Amino acid sequence: MSIRKVFKKARNSRLSLRAKLILSLCSIAAILLVSLLISVMEYSSMSDYVSDLIADDISSINVANRLADMSNSYNLQILEVIGDDTSLRVPDFDDGYFKSHLDSLRSSVPSNQVRPLTDSVMYSYAAYMLTSLELEDVLQSDFIDSRSWYFERLQPRYDRLRQDLGSLSGAIYTDLEKNSATFEGGFYRSIIPGIVAVGVGLLLVVMLLFFLLAFYVNPLYRMLDALNAYRSQDKKYSVKFDGDDELSQLNEGISELANENRQFRSRIKAMGRK
Repeated sequence: MSIRKVFKKARNSRLSLRAKLILSLCSIAAILLVSLLISVMEYSSMSDYVSDLIADDISSINVANRLADMSNSYNLQILEVIGDDTSLRVPDFDDGYFKSHLDSLRSSVPSNQVRPLTDSVMYSYAAYMLTSLELEDVLQSDFIDSRSWYFERLQPRYDRLRQDLGSLSGAIYTDLEKNSATFEGGFYRSIIPGIVAVGVGLLLVVMLLFFLLAFYVNPLYRMLDALNAYRSQDKKYSVKFDGDDELSQLNEGISELANENRQFRSRIKAMGRK
């Protein structure tokens, strides 16, 4: 392979000015796009997970409040029966509904503090219901004071049940606050890649601006100043800078033309003197 072919191949393999600019801008766009996709995917994944936890907590709070209302209503109905000496009707209570929804609270809230509290509610509920089943015998007995039975035996067990239900609701509220804080913190964590992308993008823009100014804009101004000096003051065009792209080839071409033009003028002047 001849030397001329080697130089020709090297010249063809060099990146053109347009290719360099396109490559620089595409690099910036690619980095910003990848960072944006990472931020969106991170936030979407975190948002779906934490949103499900928050929805479960809200649903569990509603269930706990519903169980508390059921217990309170049942206890008030027993108190009404105790206050009415002629009534022998025992209030109804949906035991299956209470237990099934209490079990759902144990499985729906993955907090380590909620599960022991659901067990405490179950124990206090069992003790309360077992005592409430004595109501029919108390109403039919001539020796047992129903009011004393209610305030001394049943009411303390209901107070324990109400306290345990309140503790359970409080624990679920705490879990809800923790998940909400996690959601907020995750939001800020998810936008960090976007902030980094913007920072990197700005840095690349500054670097690209410096690159354009140092290697293209400033040489163009030097070429223009030298060309104006050559045309107006007949000074020698002698601009040199490092580079192997079209701008360098243009500068070499202008330098050759200017030198040839100067030689041509010198010859004309010499011929005129003769």
